[in-house]
Amino acid sequence: MMMLVSYDVAKDEKGEKRLRHVAKILEDYGQRVQYSVFECLVDPAQWVELKTKLLKEINPEYDSLRFYSLGANWQRKVEHIGQKEPINPQGVLIL
Repeated sequence: MMMLVSYDVAKDEKGEKRLRHVAKILEDYGQRVQYSVFECLVDPAQWVELKTKLLKEINPEYDSLRFYSLGANWQRKVEHIGQKEPINPQGVLIL
């Protein structure tokens, strides 16, 4: 399933560290599509793991997370216009 995750982390002294940690966690599960937005193609177990890690990292008094479930048929729900064509997470990856 494709999950779209956006975040806003306070930029106070401790927030900078949380911001880096949130971004690093998301990089392990998906691709950055905007500065604070990631597309994550995950199975249900990975989703529980990812969400648990993110919730442990943020401070809900100052930060926010938004989760959008695009489901299994996400390709029909996403339209991209402009720079940086998105990478198909189900496509072939050549290193």
